[in-house]
Amino acid sequence: MNLILRLAINAAALWVAAALVPGIGFGGEGQQQLMTVLVVALIFGIINALIKPIIAFFTCPFYLLTLGLFTFIVNALMLMLTAAIANTLGQPFVVEGFGAALIGSIVVSLVSWVLSIFVHDDDDDKRR
Repeated sequence: MNLILRLAINAAALWVAAALVPGIGFGGEGQQQLMTVLVVALIFGIINALIKPIIAFFTCPFYLLTLGLFTFIVNALMLMLTAAIANTLGQPFVVEGFGAALIGSIVVSLVSWVLSIFVHDDDDDKRR
């Protein structure tokens, strides 16, 4: 159930970024666009779960040097990688350039954070 909630949060955050940031968008209409958003959210979640920790490990000095601001750069690159993989899989998701990716990654992070506040996490109960 937690996986489905995280997928929904990612999908909502990506949809908001596409709505607010020029240069980020989903193709298709109606139900096809909804399916595209869900597939892209799944790709984004997998990239953030598998690739981002590896990049964070190897770029740790940059995180320390920039007092964490390097996170925005890595998030933008993860968003661009998501678009590249989605397009390879035939999903119409566009991120036009690094500037759009940077602003989009900030929007995605903020929306995900706000929505996560309202989601009850069973894993937190198990840790207590």
